[in-house]
Amino acid sequence: MKPANPQILTINGGSSSIKFALFESGDSLQRILHGGIERIGLPDATLQVKGLNPADNVSLAVSAPDRSVAVGFLMDWLEAHSSRDDLTAVGHRVVHGGPTYSQPQRITPAMLEELHRISPFDPGHLPEEIQLIEAFHHRFPDLPQVACFDTAFHHDLPRVAQMLPIPRRYEAQGIRRYGFHGLSYAFLMEELARLDGAAAAQGRVILAHLGNGASLTAVHHGKSIDTSMSFTPTAGVPMSTRSGDLDPGLVGYLAHTEQMSVQQFHEMVNFQSGLLGISETSADMRDLLDRELQDVRAAEAIALFCYQVKKWIGAFAAALGGVDTLIFAGGIGENAPPVRARICDGLGFLGIELDEYRNAANQGVISMETSRVPIRVIRTDETVMIAKAVCRVLELE
Repeated sequence: MKPANPQILTINGGSSSIKFALFESGDSLQRILHGGIERIGLPDATLQVKGLNPADNVSLAVSAPDRSVAVGFLMDWLEAHSSRDDLTAVGHRVVHGGPTYSQPQRITPAMLEELHRISPFDPGHLPEEIQLIEAFHHRFPDLPQVACFDTAFHHDLPRVAQMLPIPRRYEAQGIRRYGFHGLSYAFLMEELARLDGAAAAQGRVILAHLGNGASLTAVHHGKSIDTSMSFTPTAGVPMSTRSGDLDPGLVGYLAHTEQMSVQQFHEMVNFQSGLLGISETSADMRDLLDRELQDVRAAEAIALFCYQVKKWIGAFAAALGGVDTLIFAGGIGENAPPVRARICDGLGFLGIELDEYRNAANQGVISMETSRVPIRVIRTDETVMIAKAVCRVLELE
């Protein structure tokens, strides 16, 4: 029997944060609370919560020296401020599903065993996500948990887009292009269909999720046909601290000249590169835009980011045989008009023509009236996709 007021908790764990949202699933899905613990591991960690009513809003300092303490504090707070009887399920964003998982599924011991096995696929995310799943199971052993995989949207990429040009024997180990940001892309495609109709969503669409992590995806007939991230989320365009694509020969060169270990190389390309590495000052696009007139390093970091995103748009237009819609999303894509303008500059030959006024005003459609390709800005929402998936898997709708 379904509970009278089923509530779904969504969890999205990052390297230094745990974000959550609480939804009520009745006649429709409604977000009751959302927030998270930020700056885990630092002395100024905080819990931020926003609710439907101002009285539900919370901002307080917490002691969160590590993730285990942080998740314990979050579970304590949730138990104290919501009804355990109404909490029906927990949905987790799991970044990597490996070759096995292509749909949201209820978490079982067998799934956890498989996620442990494939943890080397994504050592930057999977161990932390497994830790969160196990912590909730320990506190609430009877509470169903559902895993929603960020790779699922790209699971059925055409074979030519899946394959990596390394010895074929590695394919049997699950080494292929997976792609990420799938929950965001699924939401954007639903929104495109809602805003512009089913025909637009069946067309040739380029999605640009540009945030701390950044990727692009080419979609045709509603399916992902190629994406910039690859076996790991480090590949593709430069990001806040990730390098994006690099010459693999750098591994051997730096090992020879600087005795750089595999772990040191991993740390460099994931946490010391991208916008931070080029600017030497900040991984935050807002900071760089503020400084670019005074600091050539900031200007070059922005220029490299925009240039690489533009190149991927051109590549995906070739893969699609043209483009019918371009969508920007993510923290940079949604909030940085100068970045969008520089990316679109020079793409008129593809039918992409930006309207300066609409772009500066952050309107939903930022293309010119005469542009053959509509350019949209859509605020993405991965948490609602997790909540919807939990409802489907557990038949709460």
